[in-house]
Amino acid sequence: MLIYRFFLALSLAFMVFGLSVSGSRIVHELTTIILSPDYLLTDYMALAGVGGAFFNSGFLMLLFTGLLKLLKVNPSGASIAAVMTIGGFALFGKNFFNVWPIVAGVFLYTALIGENMRTFLYVAYFGTALAPISTHLILASGFNVVGLFLSLLVGFLLPPLASFCLTLHRGYNLYNVGFTAGILGMFLGSILKAYDLAPAPRFYWYEGHQVLLAVFMYAVFYSTLLYGLKLNGWSFKGYKSILKHSGKLLTDFVLLESEGVTFINVGLLGLLGTSYVLLSGSALNGPTIGGIMTLAGFGALGKHPKNIAPVVLGVILGAATNAQPFNSPSMTLAVLFGTTLAPIAGEFGHVWGVIAGFLHSALVINVAFLHQGMNLYNNGFSGGFVALFLLPLIEAVRQLKNRMISSSRGEGNGN
Repeated sequence: MLIYRFFLALSLAFMVFGLSVSGSRIVHELTTIILSPDYLLTDYMALAGVGGAFFNSGFLMLLFTGLLKLLKVNPSGASIAAVMTIGGFALFGKNFFNVWPIVAGVFLYTALIGENMRTFLYVAYFGTALAPISTHLILASGFNVVGLFLSLLVGFLLPPLASFCLTLHRGYNLYNVGFTAGILGMFLGSILKAYDLAPAPRFYWYEGHQVLLAVFMYAVFYSTLLYGLKLNGWSFKGYKSILKHSGKLLTDFVLLESEGVTFINVGLLGLLGTSYVLLSGSALNGPTIGGIMTLAGFGALGKHPKNIAPVVLGVILGAATNAQPFNSPSMTLAVLFGTTLAPIAGEFGHVWGVIAGFLHSALVINVAFLHQGMNLYNNGFSGGFVALFLLPLIEAVRQLKNRMISSSRGEGNGN
């Protein structure tokens, strides 16, 4: 019940904020959001308006919270990560039309194999990364029934692919469905391009109302931190326990620690993410707030300040030395979303975390063309490849180190 209360408060806060900003324009803004293409990078604040973007986000979080309730799910850290990620991306790509064909496709697969609807529930939630495909296939030229069928097929394919992709990176990429969606999107994007149906490049990036947005985001995450402190007896007792976890999937802090400590972590990560965007000179907008919401949401499912810091440092090193401006949209988002690789730092140490972040900063700007922007979790796609590349190298270095130590000990014993 405590997590449901949090979802309700967060959803209503976003909706009320959206209504207060846009007022009577809200219907027009929401209509624009639903009918317009929304593949990467489409900031709903720049496309339609700040109010419409926030109302869409809050309403979508409310709907997915209701679905959890309808299916009688006992919410956990995975629930927090899923709902907050949906809310974040509802500011730049997801809306209350384009997510449902994907969700329905996942549920159709679940029903046909005879599983409980809750089995692949979070695959459905995170699978809405491919929501822009629904808009492109169904609404690009009026309502297309064939496009609806293809969108359902996309959702239908996600569960078996997601289960397999998890075995590839072994849980060291927290955005597993983002990696899955990237691979599926790569094939779909290639087919669309082959038949000259691929969308044209798109870039919407909002830079207005910075004070207003900063006040709202700080209020949201300070309130979350205070909520956690209240549940935890107005203390940080037990918070150090979170920092001991590597964060590898599935590290659910609600189940492993407590709700109070989890919300403290969620609030802290949200404050850190918001502060980074402002201090770096970038802008608070749909994509960056989406990144902050995802960072904070996964504060319930694997991320904490200790394991994200090396990855963030690695991305910053890449941003400071590569051809991209340090606070460019791509590098700012890489810092926020690149924390998907936090388990590498948590499991193998800070050095490997820095290396992972550095590699991610280069790879993430070169993979979006593969899926034609149809996979909103582009950093999850990139993070999967970084993990695939690093894991065997880490193992090889460990074996070499152990062999050298064994040889050294052998020589010592011989002397």
